[in-house]
Amino acid sequence: MKINLMPSTCLAPVPAVMVTCGDETENNIITLAWVGTVNSEPPIVSISVRYARHSLPLIERTGEFTVNLVSQDLLHATDVCGVVSGRNGDKFAAAGLTRAKGVRVRCPYIQESPASLECKVISRNDFGTHAVIFGEVVNVIADETYVKEGKLSLPDGLLIAYQNGRYIATGETLGTYAYTAKENKK
Repeated sequence: MKINLMPSTCLAPVPAVMVTCGDETENNIITLAWVGTVNSEPPIVSISVRYARHSLPLIERTGEFTVNLVSQDLLHATDVCGVVSGRNGDKFAAAGLTRAKGVRVRCPYIQESPASLECKVISRNDFGTHAVIFGEVVNVIADETYVKEGKLSLPDGLLIAYQNGRYIATGETLGTYAYTAKENKK
């Protein structure tokens, strides 16, 4: 039997990422789970940031941000960056992360991340609790370990996700795109 629940943001799991923002003079890391792919050509992603967060004015000032994917070995740093405010200190130092100079944007990226998507803000929508910021991906910086034939190829279980207040591991491949179409051709 199914029952009705109050409307909520129960879409899950969602990717857990660390977004870097700012520039050489001031920068920060914010842990986010409300991120997504919006468009393929040009590649556009979205991030949702609460108005009270220290990172929002940094993104507004520079018009840039970088989405850093989170592997399981970055779980502790991800949580630290989600609960410590950048207003009170350096999150890179607090989380034991390495600040790397951005390539196509002024904000740094996280050296330890398996892949970082450098983005330029193209628009913003404001809602009750969050600003949704859309960014065009202008560069991807990837650990060469995860690049196969010029494309990002992340192994099963590398990245973490967020679900109902819990960080969870991603799992095994259950199928590939269009596998059912291939089955129907037999």
